[in-house]
Amino acid sequence: MENKKKLYTLLVYSENVAGILNQITAVFTRRQVNIESLNVSASSIPGVHKYTITAWSNEDQIVKITRQIEKKIDVVKANFFTDEQLFIRESGLYKLSTPMVLENPEISRTIRRFQASMIEVNPTYTIVQMHGVTEDIISLFRALDTFGCVLQYTRSGRIAVTRGMQEQVSEFLESRQENG
Repeated sequence: MENKKKLYTLLVYSENVAGILNQITAVFTRRQVNIESLNVSASSIPGVHKYTITAWSNEDQIVKITRQIEKKIDVVKANFFTDEQLFIRESGLYKLSTPMVLENPEISRTIRRFQASMIEVNPTYTIVQMHGVTEDIISLFRALDTFGCVLQYTRSGRIAVTRGMQEQVSEFLESRQENG
């Protein structure tokens, strides 16, 4: 297997049980792998939560991490993916100085060029929102930062769905019901 580090996305499905997030993140800690982003939400399956976790790792290590996570009693299914196997999105929020935005029209042009939206404007600050891939969210921040107008910036964790017709956990749960 490959030794080069790259960004992997793990999709983990579990029952909604207190403490499971701690168990999942502990697997990364024990292997000394830093989690880049983490998003937890209800999945499309009632009673099952979805964890979208990104981490830089090599393939050997990510396989071991995935197997360890899947061994947890409340975890239904865990898989790892590369970016090409997923449809990925993030959100970015940028709080800008309204006086600076008004005095420099290039700031507004930059926002439009990145297809971002101004969602609130008041005399003190302007909130800009953008949805897209990580690189574009960060690129807009860097572009706005060159104007010196950024008061605050944050981006969400990654959300992702597989490029297949249904979530892989759905097939797993169906086969478990048929055999169980």
